Amino acid sequence: MPLATTRRTGLVDQVIEQMRAAITSGEWPMGGRIPTEPELVSALGVGRNTVREAVRALAHAGLLEVRQGDGTFVRATSELSGALRRLCGTELREVLQVRRTLEVEAARLAATARTDAELTQLTALLAARDEALGARDWSRLIDTDTAFHQLLVRCSHNRLLAELYDGLTETVAASVAASVDRDVPPAEHISHTGLLDAIRDRDPDRAGAEAGGFLDELLQRHAAPAEPAD
Repeated sequence: MPLATTRRTGLVDQVIEQMRAAITSGEWPMGGRIPTEPELVSALGVGRNTVREAVRALAHAGLLEVRQGDGTFVRATSELSGALRRLCGTELREVLQVRRTLEVEAARLAATARTDAELTQLTALLAARDEALGARDWSRLIDTDTAFHQLLVRCSHNRLLAELYDGLTETVAASVAASVDRDVPPAEHISHTGLLDAIRDRDPDRAGAEAGGFLDELLQRHAAPAEPAD
């Protein structure tokens, strides 16, 4: 019996590692639904119970989310990112506060660490974002705005910071969507031109101030309701 238990545990661990690799490599993208249980059984050559144990373990670690009747989805790229996501919750103000904590330092680091190729990519993404805003293409605006911030954080060249932020991709996208005011003219929307200029000029103080400034503006828009007077 001990030998059988050891072999079984080892098999589950192997499946967990294979599934984790599919998540971290991007084979299973953030927010996407992973293959069904029968598909995993066939692809991995193991039994249903082994797959279920592996899914349960990764869900407990925060990498997967099981939605009854809908499937299992990628929730984070690492245990650390999953923990951060649970901690920040789903309240918009909490998400914006966490974003500010991460993005201000990322902008400061990116101003000195970014490469010329990354600057070109940032410039192209911001142009696509502003084009979508001008066309009132809200879906594309959300996608390009989220991608711009993700790339900016990666430009910090701090792997831990980037991993934490990548684990919040869905949450960040949701906060972008919730912050888009479809009733105001495009010219009155928040601009990231100043942020890009600071990174282009390799000015970390200005980059940090620009990143904090637009997030502070969003936080003011979504201020917590005042406590009732006694």
